[in-house]
Amino acid sequence: MAIEKIAVIGAGTMGHGIAQIAAQAGYQITLEDVTEEFVSRGLARIKDNLQKGVERGKVAADDMNAALSRLRTATDIEDAAADADLVIEAVIEKLDAKRELFAALDSFCKSDAILATNTSSLSIGAIAASTKRPERVIGTHFFNPVHIMKLLEIVVGYETSEATLAATLEFAGRIGKEAITVKDTPGFATSRLGIALGLEAIRMFEQGVASAEDIDKAMALGYNHPMGPLRLTDLVGLDVRLNIADYLFSELQSEVFRAPDILREKVAAEKLGKKSGEGFYKWE
Repeated sequence: MAIEKIAVIGAGTMGHGIAQIAAQAGYQITLEDVTEEFVSRGLARIKDNLQKGVERGKVAADDMNAALSRLRTATDIEDAAADADLVIEAVIEKLDAKRELFAALDSFCKSDAILATNTSSLSIGAIAASTKRPERVIGTHFFNPVHIMKLLEIVVGYETSEATLAATLEFAGRIGKEAITVKDTPGFATSRLGIALGLEAIRMFEQGVASAEDIDKAMALGYNHPMGPLRLTDLVGLDVRLNIADYLFSELQSEVFRAPDILREKVAAEKLGKKSGEGFYKWE
């Protein structure tokens, strides 16, 4: 199951990062989104990331140009994915949206193409059920920012084949990621632990235990976390965290995953974190 051509569906926060590192690893990439504005914005962010890498001496100028030459954009899913060996979906974290997308991909992608979802918590089996190739559906959970974070959580559905897993592990190695393999359970390993920590930090903030800065400093300096849970929530997006929390609560029926009122209030007020300019912090 050789992978050379990759389509990334969704040019937002995660999609453009996935496209970037795959292009840097030598793959031919098509980055797709629903409008020219969205794909142009994603491509601009890739160029900015690479240019910063050049300025910091971490990326050679020739390598930047080579990566960009392997990238094309599209606003039509079939055009982007029809001849891809691997399709990576990075759209909204909603099961219905992902199932609809995978049903469409299944109808026009090559019969041997692998269909991967960047979901951070949703059931791989439920997504795969919308296709006629569940053995070729797998979870590839990347972390933000994709070009910096080293982990790739690979999620194996009940019907995912050994060949699909092997090809995905090979892909992970080629793009320079450390891979872990987990079963298809709600929240997998990383989101289940990360959301539990994040929600407890939000509850502490809501109860006035400490400021957002001091709660984050406790984890950064006391436990050597690279970033505190509230700042990370702002980076990921409060709306994304709320969606995952609601899903985990419905699936696991644990009070650990019941979303605090303040999280719902901030999302309703569109204080979504860095992308909106304010969450638990204010962002320039």
